[in-house]
Amino acid sequence: MFVLGLTGSLGMGKSTTAKFFAAEGVPVYDADAAVHRLYEGEAVPLIEAAFPGTTSGGKVDRENLAREVLGNPAALQELESIVHPLVAQTRERFLADAERAGAKVAVLDIPLLYETGGDARCDAVVVVTAPPAVQRARVFERPGMTDDKFLALTAKQMADAEKRARADFIVDSGQGYEAARAQVREILKRVSTMPGKH
Repeated sequence: MFVLGLTGSLGMGKSTTAKFFAAEGVPVYDADAAVHRLYEGEAVPLIEAAFPGTTSGGKVDRENLAREVLGNPAALQELESIVHPLVAQTRERFLADAERAGAKVAVLDIPLLYETGGDARCDAVVVVTAPPAVQRARVFERPGMTDDKFLALTAKQMADAEKRARADFIVDSGQGYEAARAQVREILKRVSTMPGKH
């Protein structure tokens, strides 16, 4: 089974691109969704122990947790040391299930793929990109987005140019949905003939 990493900075159209892969019948692992589930399940007691008062009603209160860790590298590191191993377990389960189901290709949709070294688990990486003005416009459509928040979020991410330089494939989502969908189909055609590293 060929493991394709999918990443892209905030507002680049990665989630939409992931849907295009899923629409082609490719199993897609969504790291953000995995974190959401962990924040309502097994990560809750661990996070409450490390950051008292950041959970309520059996769930992590994301706003409270964000206040604890944003701009505090040590706290963020502690949170990541709790969450990353749990996410890795869910990712490995997903890959095992996809392989058992006979999938030829599986996609790992991971926002901080390069930043967390997740690309080592992939046979090739797709980076979703868009022009800076398009990225900014998309991000500011989100509720509660501010300049400070935008800068804090993008500061954690590798620069788009560096991601593109490291990518095996690029999807330019700035050209609209149909162009992006066509790029996804072309990538799948190409990886079908490539050997996996794993």
